[in-house]
Amino acid sequence: MPAWQRAARLFTAPATAPGVAALRWDLGFYLACLAFALPTALKSEFYGYRVWGNFATVAYGLGALHSGWLLLSARSGRTPRGALGSRWCGIAAVAVLAMILPLALLVIRRLTGVDWLITPVSWAAQPEVWVIERSADLLLRHGTPYVDVTALGRPAEVNDYTPYGPVMAIFGLPRAVFGGTPVANALTDARWMFALAACACVLGTLKLLKWPKVPVGAAQLALACPLTALTWAVAGPDLAIVGLLVLACALAATGRVAWSGLVLALVISAKLIVAPAAAVLAVFVLVRQGRARNEPGLDWPGLARFASALVATTAALHLPVYLVDPAAFVEHVFRFPLGMGVVRSPAASPLPGHLIAETGVAGQVTAFVLVGAAAVATLVWLVRRPPANGSGTLLRIAVGLGALILLTPATRYGYLVYPLVLLGAHLAFRVAEAPAAPPAQQSATTSS
Repeated sequence: MPAWQRAARLFTAPATAPGVAALRWDLGFYLACLAFALPTALKSEFYGYRVWGNFATVAYGLGALHSGWLLLSARSGRTPRGALGSRWCGIAAVAVLAMILPLALLVIRRLTGVDWLITPVSWAAQPEVWVIERSADLLLRHGTPYVDVTALGRPAEVNDYTPYGPVMAIFGLPRAVFGGTPVANALTDARWMFALAACACVLGTLKLLKWPKVPVGAAQLALACPLTALTWAVAGPDLAIVGLLVLACALAATGRVAWSGLVLALVISAKLIVAPAAAVLAVFVLVRQGRARNEPGLDWPGLARFASALVATTAALHLPVYLVDPAAFVEHVFRFPLGMGVVRSPAASPLPGHLIAETGVAGQVTAFVLVGAAAVATLVWLVRRPPANGSGTLLRIAVGLGALILLTPATRYGYLVYPLVLLGAHLAFRVAEAPAAPPAQQSATTSS
């Protein structure tokens, strides 16, 4: 059976008599999502956000209505049969109405050519989409996706920066190579590439895990939450990166440690924010072999294979670009995201770290101290309780990245999609890695 058919069966199998507690959670989940989508449709300064908000309001509204109907039916003892009785109906509504349809509409709307105007109310794609497509064009023409912002002949601005690693430019290559006509531009929009990469990673992960039955709650966190659906429609790179990160965990959990290191190198070489995941995966690889056999001991050869693949691939991806223009590389990849570039990064969502840093010099010091404390706490957790399996690894990465995103002074709330997707993947891995139930004892019968 093809992989997509296996995945469809996993995600669309009707639920059998869902419990009242689960249906209450569903209703609360969709109402909370609705409370995010409706103000986005009415108040957002970004055109793409407002388009998404209109579609998402309908999707989450349908999800809430369906969950409420299932809840009332369960309380009355009349559980609906067939597909309409499945909790997956809400997930399907979000996938179609809040992800696929708004993305298709915004891709077509983008052909009007308003990307580079300083008018967010007209943007059909967020700036990272066209910045990544431009980086691919620069890579093909100059060997580096980074421009020298000090040699532009004008003051540098935010959109001159490409605050990603060189691998991110790969997603813009189809547009750079095949774009040029309206049809070609629509088909090669980088958001399609991000979506395809994310879907491929999901299928690859499920195959490695031997097609487990994915919990509805896992799909809600990883797929149907507003941050995932919104990112899918208006931007997309974070979904491709977190998809690759989950795939790297699946490879490590199934003993393919060298491949895990290679995929993790792609992740880090696309977006540096996920680099802390390398420490968690390294610890997991080191202890995995003994844990799998319930024996003491550390897998040093496995760690060596993982680290060698990670370091060698990272060097191979970064070194050629770095050598073309070292100063531009450092300016774009390190100085700008840290707020030390020629232009200050606009990443300033009102998360705790940013709010603390805004109080002054003492607040900035406090914010960085909190980041350091969170890093130390995560390391202590890793040392004292190393992850025993893939689900434990994902949980630790989710908590560590979540703390980093919340406490870093310059960050975006959209980055919270990383811990949410990782927590959803953690739930799916936990099902896949649960010990099999012992077979029912058959009564011994003999015949003479």
